[in-house]
Amino acid sequence: MKVLVINSGSSSLKYQLFDMEDESVLCSGIVERIKLNGSRLVHKVGAKRYTYETPVNDHKMALKIVLNTLTDAEKGVIKSMDEIDAVGHRVVHGGETFSGSVLIEEKVMKALEDNVELAPLHNPPNIMGIVAAKELLPNVPHVGVFDTAFHQSLPKKAYYYAIPMKYYTKYKIRRYGFHGTSHFYVSRRAAEMLGKPIEDLKIVTCHIGNGASIAAVKYGKSVDTSMGFTPLEGLIMGTRCGDMDPAIVSFLQEKEHLSAKEINDILNKKSGVYGITNEFSSDMRDIEEAAENGNELAKVALEMYDYRIAKYVGAYAAAMNGVDAIVFTAGVGENSPYTRKDVCSYLEFLGLKIDDKRNDVYGKEAFITTDESKVKVLVVPTNEELVIARDTRKIVESMKTTI
Repeated sequence: MKVLVINSGSSSLKYQLFDMEDESVLCSGIVERIKLNGSRLVHKVGAKRYTYETPVNDHKMALKIVLNTLTDAEKGVIKSMDEIDAVGHRVVHGGETFSGSVLIEEKVMKALEDNVELAPLHNPPNIMGIVAAKELLPNVPHVGVFDTAFHQSLPKKAYYYAIPMKYYTKYKIRRYGFHGTSHFYVSRRAAEMLGKPIEDLKIVTCHIGNGASIAAVKYGKSVDTSMGFTPLEGLIMGTRCGDMDPAIVSFLQEKEHLSAKEINDILNKKSGVYGITNEFSSDMRDIEEAAENGNELAKVALEMYDYRIAKYVGAYAAAMNGVDAIVFTAGVGENSPYTRKDVCSYLEFLGLKIDDKRNDVYGKEAFITTDESKVKVLVVPTNEELVIARDTRKIVESMKTTI
């Protein structure tokens, strides 16, 4: 079975084609700057990389370019589109409607539309990608895999907010959490690396990238997570503020005469380490380098960033009444020995001890604690696309057994 995985953003379309016989990636790539000047395709087959600019007016045209590339005599990996057996779609927000991946039918599309107001920046491009794919590949099953689904196991004490209950009833204002496919994958991979059933483990997973979240995974289920109603809550991120006193919003709106949209843009796009460093950079590599060169605001930004992560890890260890392992993943988590060591320096009271030599690792699976460490710390590169491909295969195969 060959599964095409699609992740549609507002101005991009990422893809990977899997051969599910051995879960190998036949090719991957991205169409960038859809509807913008300088749009281009980046296509990778093994060690080969092809890049060329081409006008892309919408997501349907982007997907046409991808499909033509997949079947191209020189750059392609399949002879015809008939070799694609199913398509898996990443969908950011499933609301309370979906607690797992689903076959995308008409009623599912209606539910996705109903959830747009919960994720106005993410769900519309996800839907555009699905519509385009169903038009161009009408004879194969399409499966939706939701970022929020893994966190549907949160108990009410974790997902309710302390606001009038009528707002939950009317608008479904609650903690949803995001990066669910990543937290699901790395928690299970960590259990495999530890050689123990995930049902016996308490794991804190740290998805630390430009967007960042932490999850408490108790016996295989998410019981709490740092992102909330939107991806703004929780950790300090590249450009997002994370946790803060909500009264700051009305205070700034009054003092600066800002609209709701303007304050939302500030908190989502101009805050985080970008805001702390006076708009120097949102990239942690730049921040670390600047801190090493004596930039005081960069130093403070790093301290705040790591401190917030450590606080959440400690809180989730308490929430689960213990922790067996801590996992770092995503761009910063996989590639910053500095961040990992600094975060863990706050957690030595757990009996945790980092091994500096083992911690000198980038983008590879590794244990980075000493053999004597009571709590194991791991680096596990995330693979959200593989989760989507696996769920897609599972649903398609279940369809065959029920026919």
